[in-house]
Amino acid sequence: METFGLLLDGVFTSLQWFNLALLIFGCLIGLFVGAMPGLGSVNGVAILIPITFIVPPTAAIIFLAAVYYGAMYGGAISSVMLGIPGASTAVATVFDGRPLAVKGEAMTALTAAAVGSFVGGTVSVILFTLFAPPLAEVALRFNAPETFALMVMAFATFVGLGGDDIPKTIFSILIGLALSTIGLDLITGKPRLIFFNIPGFLHGINFLVLAIGIYGIGEMLWTLEETKGKVQMSKLSVNMKEVGRAFGALKKTLMAMNIGSFLGFFVGILPAAGATPASLMSYGITKQLSKNSKEFGTGVPAGVVAPECANNSASTGSMLPMLTLGIPGSPTTAILLGGMILWGLTPGPLLFTQEPEFVWGLIGSLYIANFFTLVLNIALIPAFLMVLRIPFAILAPVIFVLCVTGGYAPTQSLHDVWLMLLFGFGGYVLRKLDYPVAPAVLSIVLGPLAENALRQSLILSDGSMGIFFDFASKPIAAIIMYIAIVLLIMPAFGPLYRKIFKKTLSKA
Repeated sequence: METFGLLLDGVFTSLQWFNLALLIFGCLIGLFVGAMPGLGSVNGVAILIPITFIVPPTAAIIFLAAVYYGAMYGGAISSVMLGIPGASTAVATVFDGRPLAVKGEAMTALTAAAVGSFVGGTVSVILFTLFAPPLAEVALRFNAPETFALMVMAFATFVGLGGDDIPKTIFSILIGLALSTIGLDLITGKPRLIFFNIPGFLHGINFLVLAIGIYGIGEMLWTLEETKGKVQMSKLSVNMKEVGRAFGALKKTLMAMNIGSFLGFFVGILPAAGATPASLMSYGITKQLSKNSKEFGTGVPAGVVAPECANNSASTGSMLPMLTLGIPGSPTTAILLGGMILWGLTPGPLLFTQEPEFVWGLIGSLYIANFFTLVLNIALIPAFLMVLRIPFAILAPVIFVLCVTGGYAPTQSLHDVWLMLLFGFGGYVLRKLDYPVAPAVLSIVLGPLAENALRQSLILSDGSMGIFFDFASKPIAAIIMYIAIVLLIMPAFGPLYRKIFKKTLSKA
């Protein structure tokens, strides 16, 4: 009852007119920031932190958390409308969101993204409210071996993303891993794979540069070739019948919602994990467990719901270690952590007792922000659908400009713009050769995390791989590794698996 009373106080704090105005304004800004390729929640929160110095800390964290939440929602907009992920957290949304839009079902895709985000956000905030202290202790037990095991499990789910051609999928993963090693060595600091001694490679390959190149430039080239530039996007109307049909399509996505919400929150609370791995893993696992797994990638609502539930759930989960342990769970929460210190607050276990108004005001605002962002997103769908009425001959140059802007924004280097164009052409060639590009894009995200965790683990074990399978000393890592092995084996026995578990999956 005490927790409920504190939460009620936090909700009332959020509903004060000034805090509520900042919250709604933050949600709107977040939607725009998330939808713009190359910006994302990290840049949006970083740019807006100076504004918060003129307001009280509670109002400041409510505003920035609303921007963060809005950006998680907004990333799906450009993923569905243009096929360009607004941020790394929205890459998995492209896989089925864009095909749905091309088929004339953009209303379904946008509704699935909005509702999925709302469900994931709501589940995660409830879990946050009820289990903050014990979950923080679980997150603290994740060291290098556990992190590497989790990354291996993520890679295992990627095998299911490339369809039935497992060799091509593994080849795509290996390309991504090779690209992820470019730059400075994580431990020795020495340069690696600096082609022709070009200085631009020293900072490595930015994930968004690769993603925007492949899914923006590459898809644009593919579409221009397939349609000879004459394609006119679907003429869509927004009426109550279409809205009802869009919501009706979500009845079959309950399994995806559960996987995305709970897995997303769990991955989100782990330090240095964040929403991107959560969304990718949720998509892969949902696909593998679905009775219609072959339809994923062609435009199914579950393929949009799973990653959107996960990235919103993870964004809330990543705040938990920040508040309870003083350890940021994602790049965005690292910026929020810096803001808290600048406001004179000390994150950690004592924050809940020393600054209850601040903490519970933040938690209460997450409930309110989740609701308002859903309302804003649904209300703005007619405006988003206007994009699909533009002839592709006009839309293609707009996509190109957005891609160039998105490729330049993260590092403000022309080197990355040229790389983006190169990756776009490479993605087009891989598409022509029927190679899956998703595993390559996804593995470049987790490559540095996996390498760092692996090398730290091997240092701890004097080079022994047994540290990942030892139930006595590392039970969590061992359990996750064996789950990953099962996930790797599953595609080989796909037909048998679906036959045995057909009844179970149909009930789910």
